[in-house]
Amino acid sequence: MTAPEGLRVPATTSHPSTWRAQAPVVAVVSLGGGVGATARYAASLWWPTPPGGFPWTTLGVNIAGCAVIGVFMVVITEIRTAHPLVRPFFGTGVLGGFTTFSTYVVDIQRLFDGGRPSIGLVYLAVTPLVALTAVWLASGATRRVLKGRRR
Repeated sequence: MTAPEGLRVPATTSHPSTWRAQAPVVAVVSLGGGVGATARYAASLWWPTPPGGFPWTTLGVNIAGCAVIGVFMVVITEIRTAHPLVRPFFGTGVLGGFTTFSTYVVDIQRLFDGGRPSIGLVYLAVTPLVALTAVWLASGATRRVLKGRRR
C-alpha cells in the first residue's frame, strides 16, 4: 500500500542521487576543516598556553577567525559571486576547523577546575563579545575599503 500523493515522504539524504550531489560539499568541507585545524594546531605550538594560564591562544584564534569570516562573507556575498564550493570549503571547512569554540568550553572548565572560576566567567563572557565584535568590525571595514575602491 502506498501513501496518498500529498502524504509521501520526501527523499532523504541517503538517496543515491542526493548523495552524489552532496559529495563534493562534504569533500571540500572535510578538506578545509583539515587545513583549518592544522592552522589552529600550529598556533597552539607557536603560542602555547601554560598549565593554569589564561587561554590567550584560543581567544586569539577565535578573534582572528571571526574577523576573517567577516571579510570573507562581505567579499563573497556583496562583492563577487564565488564558486558554489568556496563557501563550504573556506567558511565552514577552513574557518570552522580554525576557530575552536569547543576548546573555549574546555578552557573554561580547566579554569574552574584549577580554582580560577572568576577568570573562567570573564573568559566565558568576553569570548563571544569579542568574536562578534571582530566579525562586525571586519565586515564594516571591508565594506568601507571596497566601497572606496569602486569610486
